[in-house]
Amino acid sequence: MQKQEFKDMHKRKTFTGVVSSNKMDKTVVVTVSTRMPHPLYKKVVTLKRKFYAHDEQNRCKEGDAVTIVETRPLSKTKRWRVLDA
Repeated sequence: MQKQEFKDMHKRKTFTGVVSSNKMDKTVVVTVSTRMPHPLYKKVVTLKRKFYAHDEQNRCKEGDAVTIVETRPLSKTKRWRVLDA
């Protein structure tokens, strides 16, 4: 990895989540959960978001904890790349 590419990666958003599907070729669906209090009722709620991420080597399996990083648009829905599997 070149130094310039390494520097640019730190400016991008990263999330940690769990692989919920790996049925597509070189693509995984990562579910990211965030716990935060409801603004009005103050009850802690879990917010879940799904991200389509690029997995070049097809090494991620369902249930794996992964870190994804923001990248250029790779397809209609993929804007994330698997950093650590």
